[in-house]
Amino acid sequence: MITDRAARFVRLLAFAVTLLSLGGCAGMFGSDPLRVNVAGIEPLQGQGMEMRFMLKLRVQNPNESPIDYNGVSVDLEVNGKPFASGVSDQSGTVPRFGEAVIGVPLTVPAFAAVRQAFAFADTAQTGRLPYVLRGRLAGGITGGSRFIDQGTLSLPTSDFGGL
Repeated sequence: MITDRAARFVRLLAFAVTLLSLGGCAGMFGSDPLRVNVAGIEPLQGQGMEMRFMLKLRVQNPNESPIDYNGVSVDLEVNGKPFASGVSDQSGTVPRFGEAVIGVPLTVPAFAAVRQAFAFADTAQTGRLPYVLRGRLAGGITGGSRFIDQGTLSLPTSDFGGL
């Protein structure tokens, strides 16, 4: 049988654990977002009509605490349309005020490639190809860190007038 004194002790202990948990979370809300940029893209062997690439992400952590991750997912839009996606069970740590390069295999479904080929014809006149890369580093008590990188790719232009 639990005495009144033991019940008060359990409530006090639960209250203290709650306060300590909230104090730990408060430090996370003031953190700066991760900086993520595409460091490289390498072709991989595809299957059937799909294309595959190894996307290399440079992840910079501008915070005072390291970020542990145990999985990565990314979605790539080109010209405002879904183009490729990828996941990796890679794990590691992005050090405090440091950076890491993370590889994620991307799959481009055949229909997405065909759709972008038609859209490319419209974009070829401007030579600019807008993209948005969204992703998440999974892990930690908050479930992970989300990131976004967006910009415009400049398509190569050639002057064939001299040929």
